[in-house]
Order: sequence, then C-alpha cells, then structure tokens
Amino acid sequence: MSQVYFLSGIDTDAGKSYCAGWLAREWAREGRSVITQKFIQTGNCEYSEDIELHRRIMGIPMQPVDLDHTTAPLIYTYPCSPQLAARLDRRDIPLEVIEKSTARLAGLYDVVIIEGAGGLMVPLTDDYMTIDYPRERDIPVILVVHGALGSINHAMLSLEAVKTRGMRLPYVLYNACFDDDSLIAEDTFGFIKRYLAREFPDTELIKVPRIFLPQQNNS
Repeated sequence: MSQVYFLSGIDTDAGKSYCAGWLAREWAREGRSVITQKFIQTGNCEYSEDIELHRRIMGIPMQPVDLDHTTAPLIYTYPCSPQLAARLDRRDIPLEVIEKSTARLAGLYDVVIIEGAGGLMVPLTDDYMTIDYPRERDIPVILVVHGALGSINHAMLSLEAVKTRGMRLPYVLYNACFDDDSLIAEDTFGFIKRYLAREFPDTELIKVPRIFLPQQNNS
C-alpha cells in the first residue's frame, strides 16, 4: 500500500522544495519508488518550477507524470498565496483535482510526497487553510524547519498547530542550508530536538545537509 505524506514548512522560504527533492532521493536510494507532487503551484504558467527542482535533486529527468501535469495539477500565475493567486486568475481551487492526481500517483509509486504551498496556515479561501487539507484526509505531515534567527518561533507555532489538531508528524526535516550562524543554528537544532522529544516522541528529526545542485540542462 502506498504511503502519502504532506510536506510543509515553517514559512514560505523554509526550503520545502529542496527538502522534498532530497528526501525523495534518499528514499529512492533505499529501493523505494518515490514521486513528489506539488499541492498548488503559484508564480508559474505551464509548468511547476518546484517539480523541476525536485527532479534535479533526485537526479532524474522530468517524468511522464510531470509532463502530463499529474504531479502539478493546479498552477496559477501570480507568486502569492493560493487564495490570492486563484482570485487574480479568476479561477477556483478544485481540491478534488489534487486528490485525483494523488490517487493516480499512489497507484504507480510506493511513496508520494506532496509539497505544500507556503506554510501550514496559508489560506486557500477565507475559511479554509492549507493545514485543513491533510487534516481532513488524515495525511501525515512532514515539517521543514531551519536554524535562521527567528525560526524557533515559527517552528513552535507550526508544531502547535499540528499538535492541537491531533495530526500525525512522522518526520521533521532540519534544513541546514540556513546554518550561517553556527551558534544560533546549533541552539535552534537542540531546542527543536528537545521539544520533539517531549511533545512528539515518535517523530524522527532528520538533518538535511547542504548539497550542490546539478546544473540545469537547457538543451
């Protein structure tokens, strides 16, 4: 039976796409068939730049399910929240399209990692937030955190949102790409590790290292 995860971050620039691609690559190296999906892509037209980044990190070309838009079924043009992007494009956000795409991918792969748009509380409508989608479908969450100044506050708020809703949190990914101040980064990692041990004892904290991305092939 396929496993589906919803990967989100503590803020818009937490490095979700980078971590989604890295995790997919690592799990694929363990012998599992893994695919990533973009929940809602904004700021693009005919393609998902996040899916392209996933494939570069994974070291594989764009897949047939990428080319037919199964992995990025909803794309809006303006780089902003899905709520605003949909309004600007004068389109709705049909969640059933996302569900249908996930179901198809789950039938083809062992693992599906859905990368969210922004953080967990990013709005899809005035009264429906991103976090409501995985909560209603009982999809476990993978949260991306990092060690930049101010990130502890954002991490705690995101973790509290998951906890109060009774959602599953099997993994927290610590994105080391932000570790420019080693003192702050070390303290942040330690704080989050201790918090998870108390509040989410079954959650695995994984440090995602910096890697050099392969150059994009424009030929």
